[in-house]
Amino acid sequence: MNIIELLLKELDAEVANTRKMLERIPNDKYDWQPHVKSMTIRRLATHLADLPNWIAMTLTTAELDFATSDWKEDVINNTGELLSVFERSVVNGKAQLEKANEATLQEIWTMRSGVQIYFQSTKYEFIRITIAQIIHHRAQMGVFLRLLNIPIPGPYGPSADEMEFAA
Repeated sequence: MNIIELLLKELDAEVANTRKMLERIPNDKYDWQPHVKSMTIRRLATHLADLPNWIAMTLTTAELDFATSDWKEDVINNTGELLSVFERSVVNGKAQLEKANEATLQEIWTMRSGVQIYFQSTKYEFIRITIAQIIHHRAQMGVFLRLLNIPIPGPYGPSADEMEFAA
């Protein structure tokens, strides 16, 4: 397998795991947050649903400049909308990755706000970071849901909730 095939395979696995988590979010909990410094479920879920778009953005641009960009995430009010946004984001990210070539993956990509550079790496490295962010924010969502006593799915095997149901 080449690098793009490996990235697609990894993305498919993490998308499936993420979808299972997003499906569990109750519509009446979107404004809940576990701490004043934490995101609300709406903010976290919205970002999680949008992250596959970052793969497309990385492959089709040289940078994201928050000072000049009009990049914004959709406003999501319920789990049906959330899943719809997520599926569109996945289609977009995968389509750009499928069209990419390995030379493109070696190009430099920058995240900045004006002159302040937050991050600079190869496009490959930033796609890997984006997939890691999907995993990270999905885990955060799992903690949020656990605190609300909502059963969570296991990503790489059964969760304690799923084992309990099987018993």
